[in-house]
Amino acid sequence: MIPELGHFALALACAVALAQGVLPLVGAARGDARLIALAPPLAAAQALAAFAAFVALAWSFAVNDTTVLGVVQNSHSAKPLLYKLTGTWGNHEGSMVLWVLILALCGGAVAGFGRRLPGALQARVLAVLAWIAVGFLLFILATSNPFRRVWPPAPDGQGLNPVLQDPGLAFHPPLLYLGYVGFAVTFAFAVAALLEGRVDAAWGRWVRPWALAAWAFLTLGIALGSWWAYYELGWGGFWFWDPVENASLLPWLAGTALLHSAIVVEKREALKVWTVLLALLAFALSLLGTFLVRSGVLNSVHAFASDPARGVFILVLLALYVGGGFALFAARAPALAPAGVFAPLSREGALVLNNLFLCSIGAVVLSGTLYPLFADLVLGVKISVGPPFFHTAILPLAAPLLLAMPIGTLLPWKRARLWPVLQRLWWAALAAAGALLLALALAGARVWPALGFAAAAWLIGGAAADLADRLALFRRPAAAWARARGLPRAAWGAALAHAGLGLTLAGIAGMGLATEALVALRPGESARLAGYTWRLEAVRDVAGPNWSARRATVTVGRDGAVVAVLEPERRFFPLGRQTTTEAAIATDLLRDLYAVLGEERDGAAILRLHHNPLAPWIWLGAAVMALGGGLSLSDRRVRVAAPAPRGATVPA
Repeated sequence: MIPELGHFALALACAVALAQGVLPLVGAARGDARLIALAPPLAAAQALAAFAAFVALAWSFAVNDTTVLGVVQNSHSAKPLLYKLTGTWGNHEGSMVLWVLILALCGGAVAGFGRRLPGALQARVLAVLAWIAVGFLLFILATSNPFRRVWPPAPDGQGLNPVLQDPGLAFHPPLLYLGYVGFAVTFAFAVAALLEGRVDAAWGRWVRPWALAAWAFLTLGIALGSWWAYYELGWGGFWFWDPVENASLLPWLAGTALLHSAIVVEKREALKVWTVLLALLAFALSLLGTFLVRSGVLNSVHAFASDPARGVFILVLLALYVGGGFALFAARAPALAPAGVFAPLSREGALVLNNLFLCSIGAVVLSGTLYPLFADLVLGVKISVGPPFFHTAILPLAAPLLLAMPIGTLLPWKRARLWPVLQRLWWAALAAAGALLLALALAGARVWPALGFAAAAWLIGGAAADLADRLALFRRPAAAWARARGLPRAAWGAALAHAGLGLTLAGIAGMGLATEALVALRPGESARLAGYTWRLEAVRDVAGPNWSARRATVTVGRDGAVVAVLEPERRFFPLGRQTTTEAAIATDLLRDLYAVLGEERDGAAILRLHHNPLAPWIWLGAAVMALGGGLSLSDRRVRVAAPAPRGATVPA
């Protein structure tokens, strides 16, 4: 009965979304206040219906209802409850229900928090979000019914993909979808602005919180997926330039550009057309990522679907939404009069440069991801584009971007002079030079990691210099504390986000100094790596809730003292007849000692050992970036679309 209620809730959500897409849009076009007023309650009703459908699906997984096909294919009674629940979105059908739930909740949030928006604009935004929801709800109902029954009931389920049975990946999709779908809101604001023919500073202020929230969630989602790949897949790396990894990076790059461009619209009413284009592009790339993952055109551990019908349906949605948005942009953008003249050397100019480099990097990633598909489809040639291409093509674009970031934050609006800014960054430059020399002294001839450490120090020092300049720390030190208390949280958040990028860059540079060894050891034997002694103590069998494993115990010592005890595993899941690796990692935040257990041959265990300096900083930096975004979002001046209304003046 509950699956049928869930299916009915999806159909109800589709019907409500259809009404939400039509009535408020007609009301905004005619100036009918009654139809405009329908948008918020319809958005709330759609959110309730989508939530009911999701709860029904989660209940089916929690109780292991084997009359539901999705539960049979992706769950099992022996699974821990956490993975039963996360199995709700650990498959194609359930993940699409999660998608429409987040989309409906975003619509409800616009209805709830957008009460200060002009009624016609809010109605148009909610109508656009509703049309997006209609497309995906029809996709679920027509091709991906998550409540499809199977009869007779299976005795038990087939289990979730063992690779996905991990806490990190359990929460990776919701965070990623919050980012993807968050850009649907900025897309809706862009389409609404094009329909109205008006983009101004208020529009930039309304868009920026949604872009900031989507960017912060997407940052966390990407970082969590990278961390999962690091410790779960056992290859010792954090980013492989997998096509599906790239699919998540593309909207992040466009969203970062949008976030900075919206500031120019809000502060100077410049770059209006460009900002609208970025809002369209960020969501277009989110939809492209959805198509690549769900259509089955990519072979990846992340890809769920392989049904061509589903791929064609999503491709049609992509053409309708993206094509419609860009067609509207082509028709209406010329009417958006440019304003806010500025000199090339100014904060506006620095943000334009930031956008150009980010979009250029995005173009490289997009071409490297899609060209193998194009070559296979059109030319019949199978090629592989891997890390060497991306590193070689992106580095010349990333280097000037990183160099310009601290300079741009200190430039004044409208016009500026470069030398006074460089004078305020002297100690950041000194820190970068010191990091470069120290890294060269310690790492020998490894130039690229040393340059990475210098760039990281430059970014962190630049963020500190920005705060010091805002606080007048060196000009009026006595008043610095008072200024710090009055400094907007958005300023602290921006500096924190830039410093977080520096931390991530330092972690990546540290990984450039990593060392590894592949050894075969019998119990009692040792190997040397990075100044540590790695001793295999024993290999034994262990049993888990739905798996069995071979577990090695490795003692890591240095100068006669035990530094860490690592227990890597090879797990076997009998239901899926699949073996996975569980890396063992000991960290002190300055380095990771990392061990992976391979097969056993002639009584010896094959071990891959890694010493990864500063590896935790990669994900620590991403968390700091997201924290900076959250801190900025907590600033009322960013969250609230307009100042609090004052009392009306009473005439004498």
